[in-house]
Amino acid sequence: MNAATDENIRDRNFDAVVVGGGLIGLSTAFELDRRGLAVAVVEAAARIGRSASWVAAGMLAPVGELEFGEPELLEINLASAGLYPGFVASIESESGVEVDYSRRGGLHVALDRDEAEALKRVLELQLRLGLESEWLGPAASRRIEPGLSPGLNGSILVAGDGMVDPRALTSALASALESREVPVLTSTGVVGLEVSGGRATGVGIDGGSRIAAGAVVAAGGAETGRTSWLPESDRPPVRPVKGQVVELRGNPADPVCERILASERSYIVPRSDGRLVVGATVEEMGFDTSVTAGGVHELLREAYRLLPDISELEFTGATAGLRPGTPDNLPVVGPAHTPGLFLATGHYRNGILQAPITAATVAEMIEAGAAPGDRADGPMAAAGPARFEQVRA
Repeated sequence: MNAATDENIRDRNFDAVVVGGGLIGLSTAFELDRRGLAVAVVEAAARIGRSASWVAAGMLAPVGELEFGEPELLEINLASAGLYPGFVASIESESGVEVDYSRRGGLHVALDRDEAEALKRVLELQLRLGLESEWLGPAASRRIEPGLSPGLNGSILVAGDGMVDPRALTSALASALESREVPVLTSTGVVGLEVSGGRATGVGIDGGSRIAAGAVVAAGGAETGRTSWLPESDRPPVRPVKGQVVELRGNPADPVCERILASERSYIVPRSDGRLVVGATVEEMGFDTSVTAGGVHELLREAYRLLPDISELEFTGATAGLRPGTPDNLPVVGPAHTPGLFLATGHYRNGILQAPITAATVAEMIEAGAAPGDRADGPMAAAGPARFEQVRA
């Protein structure tokens, strides 16, 4: 924490302090500040947005990523996708940074007959729910994405799905917060939750200082389930789920694909500058973030089966991050057991997509003075932390 930043927080009383400098934490701070609340952000790492936000591919695909038996998650994802155009516009306007947001759609491809049967069952579900998607045969699939494997059996086109560059979005949020003079403390660990009269009143930080605030937001991603500064009764059942991704680079003037491409075992997300993100493994490996030869081999093998042209692209690296998973795959957003403490975590594979609705929900609940057990209005009612209190009871 540098001296200038220390002066920004010394002897100040904030309306809220957000612990966590990933996309969820920064989005929440941005929304709080836009509503006129004084807010500060605390991040333990030296640079913001270098955890799950840095590794994420940035798919905004509530329809294409639909799974059976998750109606509440679909509602949350659709609602947040609807907020994205305004969310991006406000951040780009405030920061002057473009975040590579587009709605070029996604193509979910069956590479053999069995995968085609499975995809058609998904299509039936999508259409039954009134979602916009359509089946394309092999020729039609390759007409819009000529680089696809000639042996494919068909695909689902979801024209409304989109994508964003999470790294650019995080950087833009950081710039917007800086222009608004919101203190963002990096390399600063939180050592304890300050409680007075049974209510959270701020946090203690490294060096013996404290940040006084009317509300505290825990937005630490996968770490939230084990973080020592949270009382045990407030820690949500969030676990790390490792994901490895590969990054490739091609010619932006002659891209190998225009939209999200996904098969049963991999996905490819193009960037406007010629990069492609290939993902992602799903590994229950605790807090291990090592990149493995097996993981990279699996990703490249499956991506090649989907889009053979990737073999000509430059390999620029591979990385791994930790998704914050929950028992029911829903996020954990809302008031915790301790009054004045709010959780914003557990977004699993949808953290980028769910950033706008999470930020809006937390800001609304803080403004309303939400108490433990209160639920948000609309789709985010299903995401309340109190659902785990009921399970424990």
